[in-house]
Amino acid sequence: MKIYTIGVYNSTEQEFFEKLVASQIDTFCDIRQRRGVRGSKYAFANSLRLQKKLAELKIKYLYEPGLAPTSEIRSLQKEVDLKLGEQKKDRQHLGSVFVQEFNNRILSNFNFTRFNSALIAEGADKVVFFCVEELPGACHRSLVANKIKSEFMYDVKHL
Repeated sequence: MKIYTIGVYNSTEQEFFEKLVASQIDTFCDIRQRRGVRGSKYAFANSLRLQKKLAELKIKYLYEPGLAPTSEIRSLQKEVDLKLGEQKKDRQHLGSVFVQEFNNRILSNFNFTRFNSALIAEGADKVVFFCVEELPGACHRSLVANKIKSEFMYDVKHL
């Protein structure tokens, strides 16, 4: 299995879906806490529209809320962003407090063995983990991908 990550910020709808098709993604794993994006520019990434388009492309859609940061953990990052005067869509890196809390509260409690077995049973070959931030280092999806890489030795590529 090969693991990918993708964000939506600074992508057009066409660019976003072209990346998935070009990489031959067969399984799309949404790991957002809330499955919507504000504003019309990214409306295509709102859950129902996204699922419809993925179905047209014959890409399986999975929602895995167990890999989403809690509101409390997200608020820790918001505090860091505020101190730095940075907006979520412009963020370059996650704060160390967010990383620590996400690792301690989410990743350490998630059953990756069961999740990996379920992906294999579904016939997943190329799985993309999705959240909104453009840069993987600015998003928890990179932490999830790194954990999966360390557990199962899968290659990870950021789209």
